[in-house]
Amino acid sequence: MTTSTTKRALVVRGGWDGHQPVETTDSFLPFLKEHGYDVRVENTTAVYADADYLAGVDVVVQTNTMNTIEGDELRGLITAVRNGAGLAGWHGGIADSYRSSSDYLQLIGGQFAAHPPRALPEELAGDASDNFVRHTVDIVPERADHPIVAGISDFELTTEQYWVLSDDYNDVLATTTLAARDFDPWHRPVTCPAIWTRQWGLGRVFVSTPGHDLAVVEDPNVRTVIERGILWASR
Repeated sequence: MTTSTTKRALVVRGGWDGHQPVETTDSFLPFLKEHGYDVRVENTTAVYADADYLAGVDVVVQTNTMNTIEGDELRGLITAVRNGAGLAGWHGGIADSYRSSSDYLQLIGGQFAAHPPRALPEELAGDASDNFVRHTVDIVPERADHPIVAGISDFELTTEQYWVLSDDYNDVLATTTLAARDFDPWHRPVTCPAIWTRQWGLGRVFVSTPGHDLAVVEDPNVRTVIERGILWASR
């Protein structure tokens, strides 16, 4: 049963097409509408500079990889979150959006650094699959009762495994451990956050690093985590 529309969701998408920003966000529009959100979709970040509009937004869903943002737009987004708007996203669409902005990095709490290849350079095919590795997303035992991951066990994916630079202000709900293989330049396994939340002022931030493309966000575990994350972050 569809609830009455009393909330506002803003979807901001763009950047690198390989992350399928249109297809992945489109797949969540029915979910948002079913949960009572009036949804606005924007293909640029210009809307972030509209302070009057953002003041009434309950959640921003962003997927905007390797893009740029104007100073007034970023200030508008940060102000909206500090004032109570939620911010949610997945993969490079939120964790690799505006590389030149330290203020954005502080808001999100994690920046994509690398996704290790699956084999030696001479063994790679030269396409996106070169970076698809089988790996596990491990739910943090102490956080297993969090509403975003409750009832979800550790799960495996074959997709990009994000090496993320982060800080300890994040509430990490799940991690992933990157192996140290014979051909890797690092010498021991590295554990990185894979799913986390962050409180910023009155607002909430949710990040899932799994979500490379439509196939990944349609994985039942990833889909459930992102849907719950959007609702959790919402004002």
